[in-house]
Amino acid sequence: MSGRADYTPALGVRWLTPIYDSAIALLTRERAWRTMLAEAIDLKDGERLLDVGCGTGSLAVRLASIRSGADVHGIDPDPDVLSRARLKAAKAGVRVEFHEGFVDDSFLAGRDQYDVITSSLVFHQVPLEGKRELLAAMRRALKPGGRICIGDYGHQRTPLMRRLFRATVQVLDGVADTQPNADGVLPDLIRRAGFDSVAEIAALPTATGSISILSGHC
Repeated sequence: MSGRADYTPALGVRWLTPIYDSAIALLTRERAWRTMLAEAIDLKDGERLLDVGCGTGSLAVRLASIRSGADVHGIDPDPDVLSRARLKAAKAGVRVEFHEGFVDDSFLAGRDQYDVITSSLVFHQVPLEGKRELLAAMRRALKPGGRICIGDYGHQRTPLMRRLFRATVQVLDGVADTQPNADGVLPDLIRRAGFDSVAEIAALPTATGSISILSGHC
């Protein structure tokens, strides 16, 4: 998501894209963690938000529905999921500007900075160095005083969560990219990217492992 030439499709392989929304809803307690993430974001009218790796647009459309006076953007390199996101926004009757591509300097050039940047279920699919690069790009894209909110698989603290994560997420997305998340690397990476007041707001157990809600400020 930060200028890499490739990316991991939704659910790890492209042929599963059509069932992505159903799978996420069924297996991740999506309603619960998306509600927690939206509350952590606390989007206000007049604010400008970027959803990085927006996928099929579930979060961006929800936020635009909650705050019609906010300027909501989503970016994803996958044209298949973006077509679904645009259809979802149209059906909901909300305005979200979706961009195809990566969050890199070419995307950010000439753009106003954002008040809030969010991302959900993206970081666990990105290599460790890519996680660092993505957080650095997010930091560059935020206005002074802006905030970051991430919902993703985080520290798998219990034997049960580790087993479930290994049997589901790591089967689909591989071990190399996902294991740093399971080991709890995200909060430290966020701090090292230059964010302050980094906190894990919640950790929600699911059938596919524990999903954490993380926040930080610049």
